[in-house]
Amino acid sequence: MSQLRHIKQYIQRPSHSEQAQRIFHGRGHAYDGLKHITIDWLPPVILITLFAAEAEEETQTLAETLQSLLPECTSIQLQHRYQLSGPIDVIKGDVITELDITEGELQFKLSLGKARNTGLFLDMQKGRAWVQANSKDLRVLNLFSYTCGFSVAAIAGGAKSVLNVDMSSAALNVGRENHRLNQQDLSKVRFEKLNIFNSFSRFKKRGPFDLLVCDPPTLQKGSVDIVRDYPKILRRLDQFMAAESTLVLCLNAPELDTDFLLQHMQELAPSYQLIDNIKPPEVYKEAEAKGLKVLCFRRGKN
Repeated sequence: MSQLRHIKQYIQRPSHSEQAQRIFHGRGHAYDGLKHITIDWLPPVILITLFAAEAEEETQTLAETLQSLLPECTSIQLQHRYQLSGPIDVIKGDVITELDITEGELQFKLSLGKARNTGLFLDMQKGRAWVQANSKDLRVLNLFSYTCGFSVAAIAGGAKSVLNVDMSSAALNVGRENHRLNQQDLSKVRFEKLNIFNSFSRFKKRGPFDLLVCDPPTLQKGSVDIVRDYPKILRRLDQFMAAESTLVLCLNAPELDTDFLLQHMQELAPSYQLIDNIKPPEVYKEAEAKGLKVLCFRRGKN
């Protein structure tokens, strides 16, 4: 029997309804029978994401429950992530495929139904806030930049410059629009479509950098295998990072814990010391410690 009818008691109603945020996270296995569902509030859209099929009557009942909790919602959409392309159905209200959402004082462009991901990972909210608070006057290298959320945060925090690197020109184009949306000075920002593992000499030429943000995908066929490839970046830090520099290292692989990063840093970059462990927002409850990990390291003066 479906457990969706019990979800209401676990939903975290937004304290600031104008802010985009996850309001239910079942993927952390903290709620019995609900590990296949997440719910995001992307004003004015509620996005339900299913990682396993559910009966239509159950999802309709859930939609009605969510509408009563967030009456300002004008569109409830359902993504089927268990299907290859992750298609999205509008199950209640308006058809909305493009929207600008707010996170803190920043705005980001999202797309619904064009790809499996919307354009911003909400679990990284505290990571972006950390970068914004710790980037003043720094030269930032943003690897696997996707739509440049970290870059927007860095420029908002007063960064001197940011180099965004990703294999997807479409993602970088959205990143450029994100900077424009926030009325930021694009002369401080570069966008380069590169294979990171073939580009270390270019980073050396562009550097040295004061702050590295590295947020790789776990596995991307033909380009990234995190277990094999993360060490390739860490062993080359001296080529492009300043003597006094900071690292924000992200790890999304469920099967790997923080020891993966700690052990590789100790072996390959022992001059860096761990200074922070950034946890996702509280709604991302984890019963098995398989969620996002973000560790910050620094060498040189504090």
